[in-house]
Amino acid sequence: MNQHFVIIVAAGTGTRLGGDLPKQYQLLADKPILMQTILKFSTSQIHPKIIVVLAKGMEALWDELCQKHQFELEHYSCVGGSSRFQSVKNALIYIQEQFKITKDTKIAVHDAARPLITSQLIDQLYSTCDSSRPAVIPAVASSNSIRIGDQHNSRAIDRNQVWQVQTPQTFLGELLMEAYQQEEDLLFTDDASVVEKMSNIIHLIPGENHNLKITYEEDLIIAHYLFNKFS
Repeated sequence: MNQHFVIIVAAGTGTRLGGDLPKQYQLLADKPILMQTILKFSTSQIHPKIIVVLAKGMEALWDELCQKHQFELEHYSCVGGSSRFQSVKNALIYIQEQFKITKDTKIAVHDAARPLITSQLIDQLYSTCDSSRPAVIPAVASSNSIRIGDQHNSRAIDRNQVWQVQTPQTFLGELLMEAYQQEEDLLFTDDASVVEKMSNIIHLIPGENHNLKITYEEDLIIAHYLFNKFS
């Protein structure tokens, strides 16, 4: 029985995009962004169990949207926390309570607002993750010149050593669950940083340039343009 999972984090408010609804509920093509993201995992060969993390109070809206769009793909949902770290932790607790976890279980964590991910990359991440590479993330090399510092004091660094990290980030389940027993740290910007703090090596594979995270209004415009090309 398939005991692989993906946690799709959809508990954010998405205020930077504007509009009355958080970004994950705004339309891309003919469906909310979150539904388009779920579809990518549902059509992957690995076909993981899908856990959607919703903000408290948004469960009724999500149910209403599923009915409106006749969205019947199997998925499970739980309520998020006050931060991304807490939301992922809540989802891991839900998985532990509802399913059997084995040493071969793999758990990916993905941003709800990355609907342009391809099923091919999803499958590659799960197939690459194993006991020798228990933490695998997609990343793209920087194409821009890079400086580090602030507005008043900065220096150039080698852009060939700079990677822009994406999701889904995929881990052996037991490792990810152990990592989330740590206390939350302000330096935890993604799941890889949580796992890395336990002295684990993070394995990079090439991501996809079009796997953008919809954050601002212009990102949604670009996503509409790219959606049909990469769907």
